[in-house]
Amino acid sequence: MRRIRSVLGIVAGVIFVLTSGAHTQLGWPSLSGQLANTTAPSDLITTLMIGWQFAGGAMLVFGIIVISRFVDVIRRRRVSYHAPRLIALLYIAFGAWALAVSGMNPFFLIFIVPGLILFAAAWPTASERE
Repeated sequence: MRRIRSVLGIVAGVIFVLTSGAHTQLGWPSLSGQLANTTAPSDLITTLMIGWQFAGGAMLVFGIIVISRFVDVIRRRRVSYHAPRLIALLYIAFGAWALAVSGMNPFFLIFIVPGLILFAAAWPTASERE
């Protein structure tokens, strides 16, 4: 069971890392190109870029934290699943909110699915609940 949890956790972490790159390297250029065709003020576009780039960096760090935590499990080190559970809950909650406010755009499953995978991997076992 520990091995399956670890593999699921590492898969979720890799998804976070890959989507952080896509978010930053593909998402912003596309969005900024669309913004350039509007009358949005340049300071608004700059502020959006700053937040967008921070989000991409945060996604990368979340992925690294998750991967390192589950690699420690494979190495049979004692670990806490608290941080991965919080990251999973953030992804699930954000994805659900984004689905709701976007009119159920399925794109936002990109947050919910890896969040659920990570939550399953970080779910406490009976011995961890004692």
